Amino acid sequence: MSNSSSITQFLLLAFTDTRELQLLHFWLFLGIYLAALLGNGLIITTIACDQHLHTPMYFFLLNLSLLDLGSISITVPKSISNSLWDTRVISFAGCAAQVFCVCFLFGAEYFLLTVMSYDRYVAICKPLHYGTLLGSRACVHMAAAAWATGFLNALLHTANTFSLPLCKGNALDQFFCEIPQILKLSCSQSYFREAGLLVVSACLGFGCFVFIVVSYVQILRAVLRIPSEQGRHKAFATCLPHLTVVSLFVITAVFAYLKPPSISSPSLDLVVSVLYALVPPAVNPLIYSMRNQELKADEVTVE
Repeated sequence: MSNSSSITQFLLLAFTDTRELQLLHFWLFLGIYLAALLGNGLIITTIACDQHLHTPMYFFLLNLSLLDLGSISITVPKSISNSLWDTRVISFAGCAAQVFCVCFLFGAEYFLLTVMSYDRYVAICKPLHYGTLLGSRACVHMAAAAWATGFLNALLHTANTFSLPLCKGNALDQFFCEIPQILKLSCSQSYFREAGLLVVSACLGFGCFVFIVVSYVQILRAVLRIPSEQGRHKAFATCLPHLTVVSLFVITAVFAYLKPPSISSPSLDLVVSVLYALVPPAVNPLIYSMRNQELKADEVTVE
């Protein structure tokens, strides 16, 4: 029985075998990647350089942009280079690094979005205590906790996944390395151990989702109690970018991993994976810039 130590490389899913379409994929993904780099880079530069934006909300937004930059940089460059050079190969070490970074960055982003919902809750429901509950030290600790939780989650999953014996080939039905696809190659019952870890992570993720929902229920109740229509609109407008980003992140991820097998197909799975891996990092800067006039004005100044 062969195991993971005998595998030196994996074969990623090719979008197409036609050379013209491979080049189209290269240019399309390159364009999306450059747009994500530009958008997130502008947000990071603007927040870092402008003292007026050194507030909890923008501190968390800076962390979100860093995570978005990292997540799209882990999956897209390898995919576009494979299309350019007409290959499907990724090394064993490269695949392990992709699995770790994908788990780390996407996990940390979800935890950070949960922290950001708390920031919006305090800003709307407890504005008089905002400076106390979300001081600079508290913000650093919460952001560090999100990064650390993502790191620990990724470390456990990656170590456990690549300790499994793999004897069902080395071809992955995905354009980047991810745990569910690697588990399909396992020939050992010990994959139930990783399945158990995935269940624990899913429960933790569901807990974060409940926290976000409860936060926004409280926010909505507080907003509806504001007497003036202009005040209600302004209060809700500060939450809308975060709510949109959370919805985009959760909907694409849930549909990718929890869609019914009856509607699953290789082409649909590929489209869905592109949606959750590429769209949020590329679109998040646009969402925040369009909805936040203060950031928008400062970006114009930086430019």
